[in-house]
Amino acid sequence: MLIDRTHRLWFWGSVIGLAVGLAIYIPYAHFTIGGARGGTIIGILYGIVGFGFMVFAGLLSLRKRFPVWRMGRTSTWMRGHIWLGLISYPIIFLHSGFSFGKGTLTWWMMVIFTIVIISGIVGAMLQHYLPKVMTKQIPYETIYAEIPVIRGQLLDEADVKVAEVTGVSMASSAVTSAAEDAGGVIVTLVQMEEDVRNELTRFYNNELRPFLEKSGGKGCAIAERTNSVAMFANLKTLLPDEIHPVIADLEGICEEKRELDQQIVLHRILHGWLFIHAPLSLALLVMGAIHAVIALTY
Repeated sequence: MLIDRTHRLWFWGSVIGLAVGLAIYIPYAHFTIGGARGGTIIGILYGIVGFGFMVFAGLLSLRKRFPVWRMGRTSTWMRGHIWLGLISYPIIFLHSGFSFGKGTLTWWMMVIFTIVIISGIVGAMLQHYLPKVMTKQIPYETIYAEIPVIRGQLLDEADVKVAEVTGVSMASSAVTSAAEDAGGVIVTLVQMEEDVRNELTRFYNNELRPFLEKSGGKGCAIAERTNSVAMFANLKTLLPDEIHPVIADLEGICEEKRELDQQIVLHRILHGWLFIHAPLSLALLVMGAIHAVIALTY
């Protein structure tokens, strides 16, 4: 989500709320016998407010799970999640008297809370900047779920183009059979020497096709753009000019596949932080509820 002008009220509301909390805390900590701590009336109020903000931030996942419920816009919930979740951290510190607590439960709560806040900040930064990077570096960005389908289409297109100029079927990872016409002559769009045909099929089966077949380019030299440019340039020097348009098409297919792989990497970076943030947030809310029950009961 972009942090833009629509966040202005939330930002200033958070700043003012935190300022009020600090203004109350200073005399409270100074005049309270034994200092500020969670068990005092004001300390409990800080805890209620901070935990309430944490619960609101945690309800975003519930709002997303049931989008048909009329509970406000998702964008509003997202802004509240960001700013109320962020301000809950210093408020909980005001509740505890700027300590990680004295018990094991409270200590681990603050450790997990710190990780949740840091991962949330990192996630907000990624959500703000990474889509711009994706738009710039991947001009033909596609729907993430459709990437395997598009990769298969690129592979089929490359198979057809190579078969058209070599007369050899590329329906599997190895050259399987010659495509013959009714008279038993190999059908090609361009007549070429046997060694030239073998060079093209070798390049395709050993370099390009393995890259197109799988997600990612690990282990494929052609996955690197610099290597790819050099390899295709070298191929053009070995093949007749009539085939150069086909080579250019194959190079374009290779570049499209490279962009798909790059989109996968950026997508994983964009959403990977949630595997830390989401489960720890849930654990934090459960621990917070347990802490509140224990504190108010005993």
